[in-house]
Formats: sequence, structure tokens, C-alpha cells
Amino acid sequence: MSELQINTTQNVKIKFTAAGAGERLLAFIIDTAIKVGYLLVLNWTFGAFENMDEWSQIAINTVLSFPVMFYTLALESLLEGQTIGKRALKIKVVKIDGYQASLADYVVRWFFRIVDVYIFGLGFFVIMFSKKQQRLGDMAAGTAVIALKDKVNISHTILENLKADYKPTYPNVIKLSDNDARIIKDTFTVARASKDYQTLIKLRNKLVEVVGIKTIKQKTDIEFIDVILKDYNFYTQDM
Repeated sequence: MSELQINTTQNVKIKFTAAGAGERLLAFIIDTAIKVGYLLVLNWTFGAFENMDEWSQIAINTVLSFPVMFYTLALESLLEGQTIGKRALKIKVVKIDGYQASLADYVVRWFFRIVDVYIFGLGFFVIMFSKKQQRLGDMAAGTAVIALKDKVNISHTILENLKADYKPTYPNVIKLSDNDARIIKDTFTVARASKDYQTLIKLRNKLVEVVGIKTIKQKTDIEFIDVILKDYNFYTQDM
């Protein structure tokens, strides 16, 4: 597996592990097995339709095959970039810019399956020779498939440890979304660890602008951003 760098909106590169061709192939096989199983159950359950006229059988088979046709698109949209196979292999579709992929992105990836999967498995070979382990659908949609870490702790999420008597400072943080908070925390963690003060300044300025903060009450950018993340968790923990 290769390392994948995602550029966030704060111009910071966050490193992920790109899912390899083998993992993606195994996830595809699991998903295919589920679809084949569904079709076998249908064939056994709806065998009574064999006595119907040809056009009626075609119509019924077309309708019943929709779950197979839209399996990948529907699950990736509902499960935020995962199918059952991807979830089993702990891999996920994400945008190259660090944001969660949109429905339009999933549609593009799904459409390109015609080329990637059904034309000599072209996508598998493209993945092997792509620097970001992308198939053609990923390239067209601006997405990649990353490997999720087995062990997840609080530092890997948007959650913050809050004391029972914690008093928030900036109520306007509710303007942020969970995805914003996740990107802010990832950027903050990387910049603080590498002592990238220029990025911390840019992040502070962006937060002041987006959240609408007139007066910063903390002495340093690190303290300020840390409070922003804690305040966001304070106001959203019960939502």
C-alpha cells in the first residue's frame, strides 16, 4: 500500500494509507458475492414467473435487478463511502481535498464502473500503476480509497476531552460542521506537532473569519484553536 497525501482547505497535507489493489479486489469480490446471492434467492423465490409471457418476465427481472445495479451507488452514498465489502476490509472512499465525497462524486465513480470493471477489469490494472491507487472513476470524481486505522482513539476523531465544569468561550462555533471540525483538528494536530506556525496562523485567521470572532481571548494560536475545538464539542455533544 502506498501513502496518500490529501490537501485540506487550510493547505496542509494530511497523510493516509491508500487502499491497495488487493484490498479493493477482495472488497469487490465480497460485494459481488452478495449480489450473486441476491440473484440466486430471487431466482428461487420468483420461479413462478417463468410461466409468464416474455415481456412480463423482462419487466419483472429489470425491476428486481435494480438493487444489484445500484448496490454500490446506494451503499456508498448511505454509508459515507463504504459498501459492505469495503466496510469488511476497513477501506473507504474520500475526496482528495479532504472533504466527504458527495452524491455527485459517487455517481461519477459508479458510472465509470462500466469501464473500470466490465471492460477487462481495466480499473484493477489502473490502480496498480496509479500513484494514488486510483481507478479511472476515482480520477474522474477526484476521489481515492483509503485504509482506515484498526485502532481509533479520541485523537483520531473530532471529540475532545472536556471537564465536567468546562465553560465555553465562543458560542458562534456552531456555525461549523462536523466535517469542518474534523479537518480543523487534523490540520491543528499536524501543524502543532511539526511546529508549523505559519499554518497555525492561517488556521486561526480562517476561524476568526468563518466563526465571526471579534476578540481572541487566548494568548497563543495553539490555545485559541484548542478552545475552538473544545467549544464545538461542548455545544454539539448532545445534538
